[in-house]
Amino acid sequence: MSADDRQITQLLKRWSDGDEAAFAALAPLVYDELRKLAGNAFRQERGGHTLQATAVVHEAYLQLVNASVDWDSRAHFYALAARMMRRILLNHANAKAAEKRGGDAVRVTFDEATVRDREKAEDVIDLDRALCELAREDKRMADIVELHYFGGLTYKEAGRVLEISEATAKRALRFGKAWIAAYLERNVGPPP
Repeated sequence: MSADDRQITQLLKRWSDGDEAAFAALAPLVYDELRKLAGNAFRQERGGHTLQATAVVHEAYLQLVNASVDWDSRAHFYALAARMMRRILLNHANAKAAEKRGGDAVRVTFDEATVRDREKAEDVIDLDRALCELAREDKRMADIVELHYFGGLTYKEAGRVLEISEATAKRALRFGKAWIAAYLERNVGPPP
């Protein structure tokens, strides 16, 4: 664990214990990291989409600040942040899908463009369902997929957050991606 990781973990614990000074010191450290994560997730975005990375960061940050959580570690914090970003993207996708299709089934394949293309809101909904099913079978694999696709973390960063090696993170993501692709093929079907 690096000095920065230890510092964030210590500040999170002190903040959980009610130390407002710890929150003041923590805020710029984690906010910058959240902006970096969202920037990674949105790096390949096309122009003209309706959801901005900054909006996702602000919403996730507000939810994290207002969460009543006993923070264990930096990893715990960023895992929850990725989950919140996933929920924000899913809520946005649900709203887009409701506008576009009124409940029709959508056929998708799984690839990185799935969560980066806001025009494919239905794909995010189907991906969320698949990810929930994967979590029932293998929580760590689902966590690594969530951190990578919804949190924008690299293999190395996701491995650090989950306290596993980069190679293990890479392997888990590869298997998770294959599992989700198979799930989508079985339950959603091929693209039209």
